[in-house]
Amino acid sequence: MSITWTTRVETPSDLETIRTITREAFGREFEVGYVDAHRADPVAWIPGLLYVATTPDDTPVAYAMLTRCHVGGVPVLSLGPVATVPQYQGQGAGGAAIEAALAAARDRGERAVVVLGHAEYYPRFGFRQATGFGIRHPEYDGPYLMALALGEHAVPAGDLVYPLTF
Repeated sequence: MSITWTTRVETPSDLETIRTITREAFGREFEVGYVDAHRADPVAWIPGLLYVATTPDDTPVAYAMLTRCHVGGVPVLSLGPVATVPQYQGQGAGGAAIEAALAAARDRGERAVVVLGHAEYYPRFGFRQATGFGIRHPEYDGPYLMALALGEHAVPAGDLVYPLTF
């Protein structure tokens, strides 16, 4: 059975639910602190670019977060974390949140998105290995660092610089 997920921008009332989703999905507190640190960082945080996928009663069960980073001095976005409550994993909730967040980024005129994640998962959204675009990072080069052009923009080349909260 295929589920059609409803997605929307997070609201202030979702904050604790997003922390719970993060904790349950990753099984530890590190990622909860990571999300909170990005929210507090005025360089990294972009209001309106954390999307949730919800159940029919509007309860968030997954989310995808986009924050600011730079490639070769050009502002781009970083995807992550993406998290889904374990009982909903494998049902498309996380993917729906990713698609919604990427669509919003395109609508805002953003140039590109990078992600550090599973090399088998993110290509379904159009991500390709970042080194193919000329993106470099001293710690994260390899198949797990990927990039995606948004709209008609080209992915910039150069050194990837994450915010201090990364």
